[in-house]
Amino acid sequence: MPKNKIKKMEDLIQQIVAKTGITEQQAIDAVHTMKDFILSKVPPMFSGFVDNFFTGANAEKEEDPLA
Repeated sequence: MPKNKIKKMEDLIQQIVAKTGITEQQAIDAVHTMKDFILSKVPPMFSGFVDNFFTGANAEKEEDPLA
């Protein structure tokens, strides 16, 4: 995954933690829930775009903050 995409996801997770007071793991779980919700609402042909937004193309799990 490109480092800038990792940084953006880490920034999102840290903003959720700061604004809500939940733990980092809870924020990661919240982002997963949001991703799953969005995937359930968009047509299947757009699922790749949603996945790419959240994880990036060709993401490697060890670098993915949402893995």
